[in-house]
Amino acid sequence: MGDSRRITPTPRAPLSRLLGGRVTTILAHTPSSSGYWRSPVRGVRFTAVLGLVLLIGITVLFVTGLLSYAAYNPDLSPVNDKTPGKGLLGFYLFAWPTGPHWLYRLTQGLHVTLGIVLVPVLLAKLWSVVPKLFALPPARSLGHALERISLLLLVGGALFEFVTGLLNIQLEYLFPGSFYPLHFYGAWVFFAAFLTHAALRMPQAVRVLRSGRLSEASPGDPLESPAPSAPTISRRGALAVVGAGSLVLLITSVGRSFDGPLRRLAVLAPHGVDEPGSGPGGFQINKTAAAAGVTTADTGENWWLTVSGPAGNLRLTRRDLMAMDQYSAALPIACVEGWSTSDQRWRGVRLSDLAVLAGYPDGVPGLLVESMQRSGPFRRAALRDNQVRDPSSLLALQVNGEDLTPDHGYPARIIVPAAPGVLNTKWVSRLTFGSL
Repeated sequence: MGDSRRITPTPRAPLSRLLGGRVTTILAHTPSSSGYWRSPVRGVRFTAVLGLVLLIGITVLFVTGLLSYAAYNPDLSPVNDKTPGKGLLGFYLFAWPTGPHWLYRLTQGLHVTLGIVLVPVLLAKLWSVVPKLFALPPARSLGHALERISLLLLVGGALFEFVTGLLNIQLEYLFPGSFYPLHFYGAWVFFAAFLTHAALRMPQAVRVLRSGRLSEASPGDPLESPAPSAPTISRRGALAVVGAGSLVLLITSVGRSFDGPLRRLAVLAPHGVDEPGSGPGGFQINKTAAAAGVTTADTGENWWLTVSGPAGNLRLTRRDLMAMDQYSAALPIACVEGWSTSDQRWRGVRLSDLAVLAGYPDGVPGLLVESMQRSGPFRRAALRDNQVRDPSSLLALQVNGEDLTPDHGYPARIIVPAAPGVLNTKWVSRLTFGSL
């Protein structure tokens, strides 16, 4: 008979332990693991520097954005108000002034140019804190859950505002709905989250920046990798790269908002191309007569302007308007997309003189301007009394010594100091004084 041997089974680890080990291995190679993020550049000091820059820059963006909204006079007439459901969010609205005449050119140029310049800073800031977005567990407490929600609103709001703003600059309306309410309400959501985040993090950021040099390690730094890769660039170098990116964007965008040699370098700004044509009408436009559906049949000999008010309805041909007292004003055109022209020499009839003809010799509640433009959100626009009474506010018939071109609003257009470009209505067909 053969040997009889007892075979002792090899002890095996419990199934739960095996699964647990595999899960741990898998998690170690996912974004939720601290070892996944190995850049030696990340750190609270690096993030704090970017955060302070954004704190200043985004605050300026928010204020200039609200000023742009106020410049549209949304509380004057429903035709100007593209956010009718704003409610208490319109608490700050005020009568937009007409002076200095370059006011809107400055505020909106600053808004758009600064928004473009801050893009590298924003992207670097998001990159620096991306490990925290994947941290597990999602919420350790109620307070931590609220902080994570505010962080999602902050990141989502920042991306939404910057992306929609950049698309609007280039007239690429790829987002659903109108730009005005989307950007307006998005700004309030984003800025509320931004202020909450700043209030929670600012004391820590200041302490971190005061505690040592940028390149030094910070004990217990939640953003530093426990096993960083070999450095290829220092934190100062990374900040220099971000600053260089912002500088390039500044050089290639600021020229469309301000005069000078940089205007030719503004290749990334709205309409970063040569001015349309040359001569008296060789300055920038947003919409041509053809795009607006305005033809020579509309603007020819059969055109007249209807002026309405307490005195009744008056019909004035272009010859009638040219026979009236003519005045000149040197004013720019500044648009919400951030571009503006230098001062152009406009000539035509004062709106205040037309108000007198309409039956308002001592002031007017407001003015409703209507265009021959077939469609569009600003085919009709309202102006305040201070805008009508300003001596530089004209129904312009000429520019730079020549008749208006079709693309610049022939046979007549509005030109008002410090007003957004869309309120300087082209191809005017009717002026209704006092009825908004």
